Amino acid sequence: MIFLRSLLFMVVLALYTPPFALFFLLMRPLPGMTRYRIVQGWTRVVLWFVKHLLGIKYRVEGHENLPARPAVILCKHQSAWETMALQEIFPPVSFVLKRELLHIPFFGWGLASIPSIAIDRRAGRDALEQVLEQGRRRLQEGFWVVIFPEGTRTAPGTTRRYKPGGAYLAAKTGTPVVPVAHNAGEFWRRRAFLKYPGTVTVSIGPAIDTRGLTPDEINARTEAWIEAEMRRISPHRYGVGKDRVAA
Repeated sequence: MIFLRSLLFMVVLALYTPPFALFFLLMRPLPGMTRYRIVQGWTRVVLWFVKHLLGIKYRVEGHENLPARPAVILCKHQSAWETMALQEIFPPVSFVLKRELLHIPFFGWGLASIPSIAIDRRAGRDALEQVLEQGRRRLQEGFWVVIFPEGTRTAPGTTRRYKPGGAYLAAKTGTPVVPVAHNAGEFWRRRAFLKYPGTVTVSIGPAIDTRGLTPDEINARTEAWIEAEMRRISPHRYGVGKDRVAA
């Protein structure tokens, strides 16, 4: 049954995405926020199938922690699920992404139609300036900027080095940081065809006031909260409680 549901979901995406992507190309002259609202139509339909076909639901903890103004969201990255769900959970968001993703047929065309922050990750220090320049513009336009600080999808229970881009943007603009932890990888695994039913827990942490903090300090506070919260959400992935039971 899981195989069949996963197959049907891929068929839905294959049939639904190309015509919508072509429609996105016609929207390019429209204002950024208008384009974003239209693209949300595609996202909502896909999430409907994720919920009703794949059986993947979600619950949000800490929604009251959201500040009243646009912020930088630093989020754990485990699957493609959060790239869609964050658009439904948060106010209008703009993702920091690799520039080469925009060249993928259909999918990339859709990405190029919404206000995003496309960077060349091979640019080193210049990539930080790209994040700052484009990120400042998105914040001024009213978008919340989403950055996956580990830079790529990670399997549940693993951690990569937190890169400085999001913290750098927040420090230079005086924008609060909202840390987000979740366990989507338990159900929608990295590069896996099969999707498993269940309820994703999305935990939104208290906003970090970045005024007077360096990017390294912001990153350290963000990583400490996210990784501690991951151990609460997915204790079985980190061996939490095993020593206590053995004792």
